[in-house]
Formats: sequence, structure tokens, C-alpha cells
Amino acid sequence: MKKIKVLIVDDSAVVRQTMAEILSSDPHIEVMATAADPFIAAERMKSQVPDVITLDVEMPRMDGITFLQKIMSQHPIPVVMCSSLTDSGSETALKALEYGAVEIIQKPKLGTKQFLEESRLRICDVVKAANEARLHKISPRAREIAPKLSADVILEKPASRAMIQTTEKVVVVGASTGGTEALRVFLESFPADSPPIVIVQHMPEGFTRAFARRLDGLCRITVKEAADNDSVIRGRALIAPGNLHTLLKRSGARYYVEIKDGPLVSRHRPSVDVLFRSAARYAGKNAVGVIMTGMGDDGASGMKELKDAGASTIAQDESSCVVFGMPNEAIKRGGVDRVLPLELISREVLRMAE
Repeated sequence: MKKIKVLIVDDSAVVRQTMAEILSSDPHIEVMATAADPFIAAERMKSQVPDVITLDVEMPRMDGITFLQKIMSQHPIPVVMCSSLTDSGSETALKALEYGAVEIIQKPKLGTKQFLEESRLRICDVVKAANEARLHKISPRAREIAPKLSADVILEKPASRAMIQTTEKVVVVGASTGGTEALRVFLESFPADSPPIVIVQHMPEGFTRAFARRLDGLCRITVKEAADNDSVIRGRALIAPGNLHTLLKRSGARYYVEIKDGPLVSRHRPSVDVLFRSAARYAGKNAVGVIMTGMGDDGASGMKELKDAGASTIAQDESSCVVFGMPNEAIKRGGVDRVLPLELISREVLRMAE
């Protein structure tokens, strides 16, 4: 198997060295070169073109966003943004996804053996997914954003029709590489009184909060990073926090989420399988499961459990996926009722959730 050639661009010598050691530990990856800034990176690329670039967000002389835009306009190459856990860094890294970056990874830090091992798995998997990615971006559709109903208002009126309906259908969604843009398209399509939605998007700790804020500003529904014991209610989507598992639970007529630590499941935390299995147990036939673009098989087993429990299930089709791995595995295991292009999934979810 041909090795994936990676160019590491970061102004920190420690990060360059750590990233090089992590990536070189995978037999399928070769560190082609490292560069302290985009100007040096451009010189490296004159002699050899990498398969994947890992790119720091904040650098002197030229920032990562500017360099990303130059790459995507002149010679598109899969780019993985490498960012620290700052609010500004998270927001900028998310903006990079709109400009064509494939994924975000957290800058590796020296720490415990477990942390470094989990970072190695995450970083190597992301680079492999980027190497397989289709470099296309879904264009946002122009529309008027209807006024959204405040979640606080809903929660103050537990006897309302909206609260009663939360005991009916619940939508659970899993996504990974390419999922940030796919989820934007998906969630923007829902009306303000949509069925409740719980999402696992593979993303580092800290970035999910910024991602939820970004979507909340774009969508008619409310979008927030899930917190332990959050109610799952109509007109709101909860996004699993990075580095923690999210489970759907039920107490009487109330659905809520449980946020907990634990080992990696299907190489991830949060894991789509964990969410889907909990939905199969606590929602059963009242669940609608959706699996979207991403590498690997996280969610495939959980999707089969959902279907076996009587839930309706949908997979994103290959043509609209950045990476078809996760939906393809779910289809192979017999866990999918419908395979649809991204732009049709929300409509089918609304039909299934009637």
C-alpha cells in the first residue's frame, strides 16, 4: 500500500516534532516534510506535492486561513487544520471548514500515556480520512431564517403541546469527516418546531461548543452543546461535547441526555455507536437514525440495533459524502432503510417523524 505523504505546517517546533512522531508511528503514513510557516511550506511543495497537509491556524507571516484559501484556489489538497483549545482558535478553525479544510484536530500536548495514545489514534485516523476525501464543498442555499423559538421559553411551559410531543419521535445523528458542513445543510432545512435531534459529530473537546454556536446562528431551530441531563425537546438539536460520550435516556414521558466519560468506543469518544445503542434501548421504534459522511465504522453496529428495535434509519449516499465509510458500513450490516443524497435527508426525517 502506498504511504500517505504528509506535510506538517506549524510555527511551534515542539508541535512539529510531536506531530511527526505521531504520524510516523503509523505504517501507512510518511512525513514528507515539516515547515514553520506557509512560505517555507510553499518551497517544500515545489519539489514534492503532499497527499495531505496539517496546517496550524495561527502563524506569523501568514495565517493558516489565508494559506488554506491559496491552496484550495490554486492546487486543491486535503487540508487538516491543527488548532489549540482557545475560543478564537476554535472559531477560526471552524471557519476553515467552510473554506475547504477537511477536518480539525487538536494540537497534541505532552501528557499522560493514555492522552498521547488517544491523540495518536485520532490524528492518524483523520489524516487517512483526509486522504480519501472528495474535495468538494456543498454550497449554502439562500433562504430567509424564520424566528426561532427560545428553548428557555419551551422549558418554562412543560404542559405545552411541544413538551408532550417530545415523548414521540427522536432523531439521532452520527457524522465524522465532512460532517460539519453536512450537518449545516441538514439542520438548516428544519422548521422551528422540528422533532428533537441529538447528534454525535467526531470533533475534539472544545470545538463542539463553537460548532454548536455557529449552527445556532444559522438555523431556525436552537442548537447547543449538550450538557448532562439536558431535556430532548422539539425545536432543538443537542451536539455531543467533544471527548465525552452522549447517551439518550428516558424517564417517564421525558427524554434527556446523559453525558459521561469512558473508554474509546469504535475508536471514538464521543461515539456514534454509544448514542445509537442508547436510542435503540430507550426510544426503540420512536427513533429515527441518520448516519452521515465519515471514515471508519462507528455507528454501523448501533444503526443495526436501531433498525432491529423498530426505528427508521437513513444513510447519506456516496455521491454527497466527503468520505463514504460510515454510511457504507451501516448499509453492509443491514442497518439502513433508505439511502439518500444529503439534501433530501431532512425531508425524509420529517416524514418518518410524523
